[in-house]
Amino acid sequence: MNNTSINGINPAKARSATQYIFLICGLGISSWAPMVPYAKERLGLNDADLGLLLLLLGAGAITMMPLTGVMTTRYGSRPVILYSTFIMALSLPMLLLMTSPILMGIMLFIFGAAVGTIDVAMNAHGVQVQNIFTKPIMSSLHGLFSVGGLLGSLGLGFFIRFGLEPIVAAISISLLLLLIVCSQYTNLLSADSEIKLRKSNSSEVIDGQGGFSWMKGSVLFLGAMCFIVFLSEGAMLDWSAVYLREIRYVEPEFAGSGYAAFSIAMAIMRLVGDRIVARLDGKRVVVGGSLLAAFGLSLVVFVPWISGTLFGFVLLGLGAANIVPVFFTEGGRINGLSPTVTIPAITTMGYAGQLIGPAILGFIAYNFSLPIAFACIGLMLLLVALSYSVRRNERSKLLKNYSE
Repeated sequence: MNNTSINGINPAKARSATQYIFLICGLGISSWAPMVPYAKERLGLNDADLGLLLLLLGAGAITMMPLTGVMTTRYGSRPVILYSTFIMALSLPMLLLMTSPILMGIMLFIFGAAVGTIDVAMNAHGVQVQNIFTKPIMSSLHGLFSVGGLLGSLGLGFFIRFGLEPIVAAISISLLLLLIVCSQYTNLLSADSEIKLRKSNSSEVIDGQGGFSWMKGSVLFLGAMCFIVFLSEGAMLDWSAVYLREIRYVEPEFAGSGYAAFSIAMAIMRLVGDRIVARLDGKRVVVGGSLLAAFGLSLVVFVPWISGTLFGFVLLGLGAANIVPVFFTEGGRINGLSPTVTIPAITTMGYAGQLIGPAILGFIAYNFSLPIAFACIGLMLLLVALSYSVRRNERSKLLKNYSE
């Protein structure tokens, strides 16, 4: 795809701008991670109180995700992305200034709401841009999100380590977010361009559908599959360090190596994922990726050596990396429904897995053991592979019978 304008849209610039927005989202949310110890110490919180506050961040995101579909349909993705980025950038340094748990909870809710809004709007926008191209681009977009996540978690800590006050470091990140979104704003699709794309695409929304049109079987199925994959990602974020420390007895300073191995593998795989999806197909990527991820977790659970456990985390990252981009791509092409309807629904169900999943794993680990909890994730990933394979085979048979 070259720079030739299509219906007033420059595909190359639109794709590049979308990549920057994914980078912004990853950078913004991950910059909060290094701030958590400062907030905990400043407010005098114990682990339970901190856990409750962190739930408010997720609550803000999940609250706004369904509403974002309404806003993007009415106003277009571009202004929604702009204003939510401004809110995220303004609230990020404020998280270091709140002086009471109540104010901190309110600010975390606002920050989470902004992150959830950007996440849905950028994925809906990404699906629209992908529909212009003749090849997949969603994996590379999510790869930029992963890169932003690594840069945010490392960058803010780097600033602080080299002498900047935490609040100054946070303001620097916020200014960078604002600079990026303002520089790319005009290259994002306008509302008129998105309407043209929806009308020219088979996923155009059908007039007269009710407010619960998203409750279509395909949307619910993809949302349920995203729930499982996001649950596995949330488990790595919240439990991988605990697993290495308590089950494999690694030193505290190396407890984060499991999540680092998982994250780096996922980022690399997503950056090359478009070529993999183009060469294979969505079914093979989902089924093969789920099986590889499940095998990685089996190594984590059953191989007693630290090197084997870390290799298992790498395989999990490699396998899970491109599953969600395939699901979003398929969700954006469901006949009769616009991406501004399907993507918020699928994203909300997926993020519910990332937020609720670690709590479920904690319950399993408490009543049984952490290895058993990880084994349960592996079984659920096998369920993704099996159910998606059966569903695609049934759809292929139906299409073949229809054509005959």
